Amino acid sequence: MYLGQVIGTCVATKKVDGLTGVRLLVVQPMNRKWKPVGNCQVAADAVQAGPGDKVYLVGSNEASKAFENSFIPVDAAIVGHVDSVDLLEEDSK
Repeated sequence: MYLGQVIGTCVATKKVDGLTGVRLLVVQPMNRKWKPVGNCQVAADAVQAGPGDKVYLVGSNEASKAFENSFIPVDAAIVGHVDSVDLLEEDSK
């Protein structure tokens, strides 16, 4: 599981059957201090997120399990909205 921020949308006119009706969003992965890390990625949206939302994602095999059709070809899925992240003092360095 990792953090990210939705920075845009991705429109695909053709998708595999399991992704019909699933929104695709562009996400910037973030560290615990909400600083960008790594490259942007497209994630399947399981929680109705939108641009600017802070979210948490799962990747790999777990990403496909976020949807009713348990085997869809996705590498990342948005599975929750983040309200806040509280760090212990020693972790904030």
